[in-house]
Amino acid sequence: MMHVEKDNSNGKQFEHHNLQRVSTVHDWESYKIKDVFDDGTMTFFWQAHTLTVLFLLTCALIYVAFFEETSSDLEYNVKRGIISCILVFLLLGVTQIPDGPFRRPHPALWRFVFCISIVYELALIFILFQTADDARQLLKHVDKSLGKPLSEKKYGGNCLLYDASHPSDPFHNIWDKLDIFVPTHFFGWWIKTLMLRDWWICTVMSIMFEILEYTLEHQLPNFSECWWDHWLMDGLICNGLGIYLGTLTLKYLSMKPYHWRGLWTIPTYKGKLKRIAAQFGPYSWIEFDWKPTSSLTRWLCVLGLIFMSLLLELNTFYLKFVLWLEPPHMLNILRLILMVFAGAVSVREYFQLLDDPNCKTFGRQSWVTVSIVITEFLVIAKFDFETITKPLPTHILYFWIFALFILFLWTVWKFFFAHKLSSDKKLEDLSPNDKEDQFKDQNETNTIIEKENGISNLRCRNIQNSLDTHT
Repeated sequence: MMHVEKDNSNGKQFEHHNLQRVSTVHDWESYKIKDVFDDGTMTFFWQAHTLTVLFLLTCALIYVAFFEETSSDLEYNVKRGIISCILVFLLLGVTQIPDGPFRRPHPALWRFVFCISIVYELALIFILFQTADDARQLLKHVDKSLGKPLSEKKYGGNCLLYDASHPSDPFHNIWDKLDIFVPTHFFGWWIKTLMLRDWWICTVMSIMFEILEYTLEHQLPNFSECWWDHWLMDGLICNGLGIYLGTLTLKYLSMKPYHWRGLWTIPTYKGKLKRIAAQFGPYSWIEFDWKPTSSLTRWLCVLGLIFMSLLLELNTFYLKFVLWLEPPHMLNILRLILMVFAGAVSVREYFQLLDDPNCKTFGRQSWVTVSIVITEFLVIAKFDFETITKPLPTHILYFWIFALFILFLWTVWKFFFAHKLSSDKKLEDLSPNDKEDQFKDQNETNTIIEKENGISNLRCRNIQNSLDTHT
């Protein structure tokens, strides 16, 4: 496309050739996002406040430099210096980094999540360059109770649902399993369903993780559970109900209209309270249709999503084991919270990369999240290579060989043979006139493409000749 513009200063005309990639007519966001109204109210709450933050930061640094009494404790000063560097980086990111795909409850929250995930990745890289013992001892600077071997616990054990040898409480095995991890499983899979927005993918991941626990129980003792704990309490009740509640929530969010008004334009206090509560929900809603079997690329991408999600789950258990972190420790909880927020943005970016024809780049939060998962695994592999390389039991090994072989055969059949047979069948069903029309349409399309390529090449040559003339 050529645009002619006039320079008002001397009356000259310049030709500008637009050689950028032509975007498709398909507007992905307007097609996906529906029933959204926003009156455009911009309050103090939504402003960037970059100068205010810079002024407050400068005041804090001036106070430290000239008014605060300097401590002679090296360890204390180093800790404060590192924490201050992290805080300044977070302030810079929250005020300057572009917004992500989410804007509720505030875009600054998701900028903060992105920045804190970078800090976590940098911490993992630092730990990767240490020895296992040094890394464990470094955690003492965070919590003095860390750096000690984990206490041995018995897992599995008596798996009788009804234990007649304990007449006073024959169901004691069930009550013993009802701990804090039961609601954690339930709400965890509810959140995962809201993140992935697909019942099939969540169900497959739930079953796959239980199989992985069976597979790896010879490496980590806490994977050893009773059969009914695996499939009834975890798989069916906790995970299943969490996924079911998630699907109900998805239906509600997909049908709900999103009508946004400024808080001070709402006349009643009840309406204001509802508006404040709605601020912590989504601004709009996009249904995820992953279409895993629509193409080979899509199929492999969905398999990659499942693989990285399961690896992230496994890293949780192996990191606790190699770094000597008790399950209820605050570091484990903070990591899970970070991964929930970062994972939500990452899945949203990843889906848009697959579904939006105009999206050609891997999202920045997705990039950092994938690097975190990989670095965590590298830390685990370096610090305890012996554990993760313990050979699989023979029956488990045969199971995985068989399962992967079936997956490979199905992939080849679906995307190479079945697709060709389906295309041939459709061609056979066409009448002679339809075949002739299809052939003509294809020839016309090829002719148009050849003409457009010729025009583009001619434009490029004209531009090059023009540049050579001017130079």
